[in-house]
Amino acid sequence: MVGFRPDRMTEKERFEALLKRQPLDRVPLSLLDNAFSSLNVGYTKCTVYDDGKKGFKARSRTYEMYGAWRFMSPETGAFGAREFGGEINPPTSPYASAPALAKPAVESEEDVWKLELPDVRTAGMIPVMMDFAKEMQKNGWPIGMSPMGPLDVVGYMTEVERMCRWMVRKPELVHRLCRLATDFTIELTRYWVDTFGEPERIIPHYSVPTEANQIVSPKQFEEFALPYIKEYYQSIFDMGVKHTFTHICGEQNLNLPYWAQVKMGDPAILSFGHEVDLETASKYFPNDVIFGNVEPAVIQSGEPEEVYELCRICIEKGKKHAAGFVLAPGCEMPLNAPPYNVWTMRKAVNDFGWYA
Repeated sequence: MVGFRPDRMTEKERFEALLKRQPLDRVPLSLLDNAFSSLNVGYTKCTVYDDGKKGFKARSRTYEMYGAWRFMSPETGAFGAREFGGEINPPTSPYASAPALAKPAVESEEDVWKLELPDVRTAGMIPVMMDFAKEMQKNGWPIGMSPMGPLDVVGYMTEVERMCRWMVRKPELVHRLCRLATDFTIELTRYWVDTFGEPERIIPHYSVPTEANQIVSPKQFEEFALPYIKEYYQSIFDMGVKHTFTHICGEQNLNLPYWAQVKMGDPAILSFGHEVDLETASKYFPNDVIFGNVEPAVIQSGEPEEVYELCRICIEKGKKHAAGFVLAPGCEMPLNAPPYNVWTMRKAVNDFGWYA
């Protein structure tokens, strides 16, 4: 990139070194984006959710443009809604960046007990995810997939508000739905392993925003999420999967002691919302790669100087983490982030991210 110090490693070399806990030339940059890339290359923001091949192309070209690495996964979009028979609204409004739940599959207690596991090969977004994953394999990158945490899937099965009421009044209903959600994500991962035959190259991208403390208490996390999360990881490691990417989204500081009980890979790659300080994350997960965690709202609405300063702070904290660090937004790259602000993240890597 013009005016930037030349890299001494390729993207793939940098990625492989991270997973082997080996030294890097500089801090990698990840954009954690979906619809942003789709618009960036001239597609509509719905393209990334509707067309796996074009979604891969959009993100690859965007990462080339910004000097970011191509570690990515197909976007799911309201995962658990269509997959279990519900309906979604596409992101057609000016402010929407992802599909939203329109009509849940579960609206009554009776619906809970009637609900059955769908076919993982054909349900909802899965065919688009598979097309995207095949492009990753074809281009020599780790093969991504995008399961979500139990409460996230349940929230799209039946609405988050209803789920929260049932946690208090009818906990057996939530456990029944968590059971289905976990079985589905396990079978989805098995489908990927059976299709590609290379479990060590498959890296599930496991996102858990509904488990955040803005929605559930630590006690509820321990009861309704933690057992199913542990089961998911153990099941996929038994299949031969070696690494996972987990986005511990939002305010989860009170959940970190529980997350520290979960083996998520050797190493795992862990992304945190801006609410979690990177030094805190480093203490809880000393042997895992940490991602993050520039506040997305600042990337979208702040001045470039603000973005640059937040990146500097993240880089200086992250470089101290011995197991490896990647600069990234604290959640998905905002749809309407100014391109210059995004470029400023790469500039900060050039100015502060070198190890030697």
